[in-house]
Amino acid sequence: MQILSRVTRLSRQLDRKRKAVFASHGLEIWAFDVLSSLRRAGDPYQMSPSALTVELLVTSGTMTNRIDRLVTAGWVSRQRDPADRRGILVGLTEQGRQKVDDALADFLRLEAQMLRALDDAECTTLTDSLRHLVASVEAADPLHPDEDDAEAAAGDPVESPESPTGESVARTRAALIADQAAASRASDLPDSA
Repeated sequence: MQILSRVTRLSRQLDRKRKAVFASHGLEIWAFDVLSSLRRAGDPYQMSPSALTVELLVTSGTMTNRIDRLVTAGWVSRQRDPADRRGILVGLTEQGRQKVDDALADFLRLEAQMLRALDDAECTTLTDSLRHLVASVEAADPLHPDEDDAEAAAGDPVESPESPTGESVARTRAALIADQAAASRASDLPDSA
C-alpha cells in the first residue's frame, strides 16, 4: 500500500499539473493529444481521421467532433488526400504547430522541475523500478474483471487512454528534439550549402 498509494497520489498530481500547463495554452488534454499526434507524424504533419481515431483510441464520431473544434480554432485544416480522391487528411496549421510546440516546451520544463530532486542514478533506478511495476500491474489478474472492463469503457479521466501518457509525450518530445537537431545542423552549414 505504501508504494501504490504514492503512485496513485503521484498520478493525480501529474494529471492536475498537466491539465494546468495545457490550459495555460488554451488547450484541453484531448486537443493536445490530437495536435501532438499530428506533430509526431512529421512533415507535412498530416494524418487521416481514421489513423487519428486508431492512435487515440476514440470513436470516429468523437474524432470528427474534435477535428471540427480544432478546425474552428484554426489549429488544423482538412484537405483532400491527393493519393485518394475520396480521402481526407487532417494537417497542422502553422498556428497549431506553434501551439503544440509551446505547450510541450512548457510541459518539459515542468517535468524537469518536478524531477530536479532526483540525481541521474536515482532517475535510472526509479525508471527501472517503474518499468517492472508497470509490467507487474499489467500482468496481474483483476479481482473483478467485469468491473474493470466497465470502468475502462466509462473512461476514467485519470487513466484514460486519451490522456497524454508518458509514451505519447515521449514520442512528441522525440519529434521536437529531432526537428531542433535538424534545424541546428542546417544552421551549421556554410552559406553555399
